[in-house]
Amino acid sequence: MRRELLPMLKLAGPVILAEIGWMSMSVVDTIMVGPLGPAAIGATGMSSSLYLAIAVFGTGVMLGLDAVVSQSYGAGRLDDCVRWLQHGVLLALIVSPAVMIVFYAGLLGIGVLGLHAQVQALAMPYLRVVALSTPPLLLYATFRRYLQGIHAVRPVMFALVSANLVNVAANWMLIYGRLGAPALGVEGAAWATVAARVYMAGVLYLAILRVHRQRGEGHPHVPFRFAADRLRRLAVLGGPAASQVTLEVGVFAAVSALAGKLDPVSLGAHQIAMNIAALAFMVPLGLSSAGAVRVGHALGAGDPRRAVHAGWTAFAVGAAIMVTIGTTFILFPRPLLRPFTDDPTLLTIGMRLLAIAAAFQLFDGTQAVATGVLRGVGDTRTPMVMNVIGHWAFGLPVGYALCFWFGWGVAGLWVGLSIGLTFVAVVLTAAWSRRTGHLAPVVSGLL
Repeated sequence: MRRELLPMLKLAGPVILAEIGWMSMSVVDTIMVGPLGPAAIGATGMSSSLYLAIAVFGTGVMLGLDAVVSQSYGAGRLDDCVRWLQHGVLLALIVSPAVMIVFYAGLLGIGVLGLHAQVQALAMPYLRVVALSTPPLLLYATFRRYLQGIHAVRPVMFALVSANLVNVAANWMLIYGRLGAPALGVEGAAWATVAARVYMAGVLYLAILRVHRQRGEGHPHVPFRFAADRLRRLAVLGGPAASQVTLEVGVFAAVSALAGKLDPVSLGAHQIAMNIAALAFMVPLGLSSAGAVRVGHALGAGDPRRAVHAGWTAFAVGAAIMVTIGTTFILFPRPLLRPFTDDPTLLTIGMRLLAIAAAFQLFDGTQAVATGVLRGVGDTRTPMVMNVIGHWAFGLPVGYALCFWFGWGVAGLWVGLSIGLTFVAVVLTAAWSRRTGHLAPVVSGLL
């Protein structure tokens, strides 16, 4: 494990920073609408969660580019890399309208969620606007996967950091009407998100051209020729991964929607605590990707012993970090909540929710890492099935009952989340443990 620790951290570090940069956008939106009150905080956070629950499927489909682009680049076929990029862009342009249609169709039935009147009045304009960011969001995902495939991650980091600055500036102008801009309130945060995502897609497109020039490879003139098999392969590779991510993100969006049925203060506290917990989750999410790569590399090299070490190293690092984060939630809840609000009621409820979040940090990190290392041995079905059972068939119903039937309020929803995460973490860890006894046959099958 000592031999695996440094390579694991080197690989995970940039990915974790990229994920934190991505997540910080929604955190900034929530902070910047804070002065507008609890209803604005709740509406912004809930709306962002609902949108991403649908849009994440589209971005997940782009995950197939990781494998095909890196393989072509490893073979020295830049022209083939560009062809995959072209078909990735085509797939993004096909999926984007479908995501938007599904999303807008869902808005027609948003009344069935029974949202608080104040929250719904603020959420609807935000949701209508933020859906316009779908095409640039999926193009960004396509360009990001292409750049990662050709081992150029710095532009992705630059795009995320600078896009956060664009988002902050646009929020400042459009939420409160600065520099002659209209004061749009919560809707202004949505327009800021659209602007930031357009910026990210544009920056990464320019980065692709720049990386080619810097490496002296030039941008090969590759005329576009539609190849159905390429499009089909991207869909086959990305589909299962997109489904698993959508199921996981979807349960948190469902909890946010259920919290929207409560009073605005409870929803606001929920969204603040959820933003903090989601930011913490970016750490095991990055470790998950690193674990998948390290395990996959070891198996590809015919070294099952190293694959086992890589997997358990990812578990150990994830556990150590998440225990530290959970302890921080318990010891310093108020400083974590203060950037979002000074409302005493919001702070009181938020502290209670962070205490619950502290209890499930270890399990949240473990299930994320387990999903990655299982993906490294080619098992994407088990995490998907266990997410359905643990979250949707078990955790969410329990949370609903505790919240609405037993009167626990928003804390009941969080207890339900904790139960679901614990179940998934235990089952997936057991699945990995069983896999470690069968890695030699797996290697034989791959060879």
